[in-house]
Amino acid sequence: MDPLSGVIYGFQVALEPMNLIYCFIGVFIGTLVGVLPGIGPAGSIALLLPMTFRLEPVSGIIMLAGIWYGVMFGGSRTSILVNIPGEPTSVVTCMDGYPMTLKGRAGPALGIAAFASFIAGTFSIIGLTLVGPFLAGMALKFGPPEFFSLMVVGITVLSYLSTGSMVKALMMAAVGMILGGVGMDSISGDYRFTFSIYALLDGIGLVPVVMGLFGISEVLVNLETEIEGTIVTAKIKNLLPTLKDWSDSIWSIVRGTFLGFFLGIIPGGGAIVATFASYAIEKRVSKHPEEFGKGAIQGVAGPEAANNAAAGGAFIPLLTLGIPPNPVMAIFLGALMIHGLEPGPLLILEAPEVFWGTIVSMYIGNVMLMVLNLPLIGLWVKILRIPYFFLFPLIILFCLIGVYSVRNNAADIVIMFAFGVMGYLMRKFGYQAAPLVLALVLGPMLEEAFRQSLITSRGSFAIFFTRPISVGFLIVAFILLIIPIITMRKKVPVDEES
Repeated sequence: MDPLSGVIYGFQVALEPMNLIYCFIGVFIGTLVGVLPGIGPAGSIALLLPMTFRLEPVSGIIMLAGIWYGVMFGGSRTSILVNIPGEPTSVVTCMDGYPMTLKGRAGPALGIAAFASFIAGTFSIIGLTLVGPFLAGMALKFGPPEFFSLMVVGITVLSYLSTGSMVKALMMAAVGMILGGVGMDSISGDYRFTFSIYALLDGIGLVPVVMGLFGISEVLVNLETEIEGTIVTAKIKNLLPTLKDWSDSIWSIVRGTFLGFFLGIIPGGGAIVATFASYAIEKRVSKHPEEFGKGAIQGVAGPEAANNAAAGGAFIPLLTLGIPPNPVMAIFLGALMIHGLEPGPLLILEAPEVFWGTIVSMYIGNVMLMVLNLPLIGLWVKILRIPYFFLFPLIILFCLIGVYSVRNNAADIVIMFAFGVMGYLMRKFGYQAAPLVLALVLGPMLEEAFRQSLITSRGSFAIFFTRPISVGFLIVAFILLIIPIITMRKKVPVDEES
C-alpha cells in the first residue's frame, strides 16, 4: 500500500466515531497530564495502559498516542505561567516562557508555543507517513541476526545517552534482561528465575513494572518535594502572536522541527535532548543572545517545536523496526504485543488499520489540541489549583485498580509496589529506569532472535559477523561502549598532574 492509499485508508479508520472519541480522550488526558506537574508521559501512559486492554487494538493505540503527544503539547502551560515544568521536556520552556509572563506577555508565549507545537507535530506526522513505509520495506530484508544486532544497538544507545553513569545504565539494562527471562522458556518449556514462586510462572508483567517505576515512584519522589508556583490571576490576552513575534520565531520553529524530528528517531535521543539542543542552537545563532533567559520568544518557539517533532519522530523506529527509542515507546511496544500485534515491519502488512489509523489520528489529534489549548487556557489555569495531597492518593488508587484489572492477580499489586520502592531508590542513587524498561521489553525478543540465528547457523556465532548489516550494527554498539572508556583514560593523566 503506497503512502497516499494508506493515508486515505487511515482517514476511514480514524474518522470512525469511537476512534474519534478515543482520540479526543487521549489528547484531553495528555493535555491534563502535561499541565499537572509531577506525573509525566511515561507515568500517565503506564497508568492508563490497562484501560486499553478491552478496547479494539486500533482504538487503544490511538488513545495512548493521543496521550503521548498531548502531554508534549500541554506541558508548556505550567512552564510559562508558573515556572514549573509540567513534564521533563518542558524544563527549557521555563527559561524564557516565565520571564515573558512576568513582562505581561503570557498570551504571546502561550500562543507561539501552541502554534510551534502544531506546526512541528504536523511535520513529524508527514515525515512518519513518508519515511515509515520506506523503512518498513527495508526492514523486511532483515533476518534474525540483523534484528538481534539492531536490538543490541538500541539498548546500547539508550544506555549511552542516559543521564549519569553509563555503567549504571548498563547495569539496569542487565537487570531488565534478567527480568525479561523470568517464567517459562518458550523453546525448552523449563521455568527460569521463578524460585518456586507461583506468581512468577507467567513471568513479570510489563504493566506492574512500569506502573511501579513511573507511577508509584513518581508519587514517592514528589511527596518529599514541595511544588510551589505563583498562579497567574490576571486575564491572559493576545494569544495570537504579532507579526513581529512570527518574524522573530519562524526560523526557530523550522530549526527546532527538523532537529527534534531526527533526534526523536534516534534511540535514546528523544524530546529532552532535542529541547536542550534547540535552545542552545537558538542562543548561538541569535543576534541578541543576551536576551535569552529574559523573555526571548525564540527560546519558547524553538524548544517547543523540537519537543513535539521528537514525539512524532519516536514512532518511526517503533512502528517500522519494532525498536522503541525511549521508555514511553517501550510501553507502547508492550501495548502492541499485549494486543497480539507484531511490532516492526510486518505491522504495516498484518495490521494496516493500526499503522495508518494511528498515523492519521495524529493529524486529527493535532487539530483537537489547538482547540483545547488556545480557547480553553483559562480552564487549564484553574486546574493548577488542585491540591497535590488530593492528586497523589488518586494516582495510587488508579494504579491499584489498573494493575489488578489486567490479570485479576493480587501478586501484581505486590510486584508494582516492589518496583515502586525500587524506582524511588533508583532515582535517589542515580540509576535510570529507561534502560531497564527497554531491556525488559526487548529481552525476550532479543533472546528469540539470538536463538533463531544460532539454529540457522547450526551453532556458529560467525553468522553475526559475516552479514554486513548485522556486523555494522555490532560495530556501532562496540564504539558506543568504548567511547566512555577512552574518555575516562584521557582524564586520568590530567587528574594525576593536578
